[in-house]
Amino acid sequence: MPPVITRTLLERLPKAELHCHLDGSLRPATMLELARDVHYRMPRDDAEALADYMLVRDARNLEDYLARFDTTLAVMQTGESLERVAYELAEDAAREGVRYLEVRYAPILNVRGGLSLGQAVEAPLKGLAMAEREYGIVARVLVCSLRHLPPATSLDLARLAVDFKGDGVVGFDLAGGEAGHPAADHADAFRHARAHGLACTCHAGEGDGAQSVWQAVHNCGASRIGHATRLFEDPALTEEVNQSRIALEICLTSNVQTHAAASYESHPLRQYYDQGLNVVLNTDNRLMSGVNLVDEYLHAARQLDFTFDELAGMALNGFESAFLPPAERDRLVQRARADIEALRHA
Repeated sequence: MPPVITRTLLERLPKAELHCHLDGSLRPATMLELARDVHYRMPRDDAEALADYMLVRDARNLEDYLARFDTTLAVMQTGESLERVAYELAEDAAREGVRYLEVRYAPILNVRGGLSLGQAVEAPLKGLAMAEREYGIVARVLVCSLRHLPPATSLDLARLAVDFKGDGVVGFDLAGGEAGHPAADHADAFRHARAHGLACTCHAGEGDGAQSVWQAVHNCGASRIGHATRLFEDPALTEEVNQSRIALEICLTSNVQTHAAASYESHPLRQYYDQGLNVVLNTDNRLMSGVNLVDEYLHAARQLDFTFDELAGMALNGFESAFLPPAERDRLVQRARADIEALRHA
């Protein structure tokens, strides 16, 4: 008989998180401390009230949801702050059973206080390395560009990502508002990353339709897609993505917040899973969505009727789709398989 799904069980389930934004996952108490250091006035004066303020309840679309990032970025402009928030994110993730974490962010947004782009990458890597030593969580970085930036800037960021390949950066991504900002405009950046052996993912099919996913796959060569909530609108493309085993980085709560999905119950995750697509659960932005990864697994179980075996399968998809060297990835997969099997018989 399969185990009863509880929060405790899902905390023990070994998990990988592939889609988690650094500037969307700060602790409110840390935000207040960092704000005092730089004499920045937060919109609320205590951690509980600030957490409530940062939780997005009123977004009309993806762009509204993204507006909250102005507040977090205000206190992420020094090496010390970037190192701290990266460390704390990995610490929090490790405590909820995440063994592998890919943290993504756009370093171009963290240089307003005088950091160089290189320093804006080195600092989070230092924090993640510290968390790995202390908690055993394997944590790596994806460098993001943003759709509204000039393509030349995206190419510079892809070059930056390549410069840190082998030092903790494992991939390149394109994020930001989709509507009116086609991924195809940034194809040169993806081409540079791939030509230098760096894996690529791309936000698509969240704030725009299946055509956006098509561009991510065909113009950008992405081997994973962030969100892909509207992929189902193109059945032929859905089958192509399935046959290519392109991983879909699913973020249930943020998709409901941005109205990419009307509700948890109507989210296409269930449909994708039943069609055999390579789906992985993620938080997206822990602060703005008010979730951790255990919460997202619980939503899948309670609102979409996922069984323990199905949740375990998605957890393994996460490890198997990690942007890691094959030997390192395989070690994580094999350990996770063994521990999942032990949970089944506990």
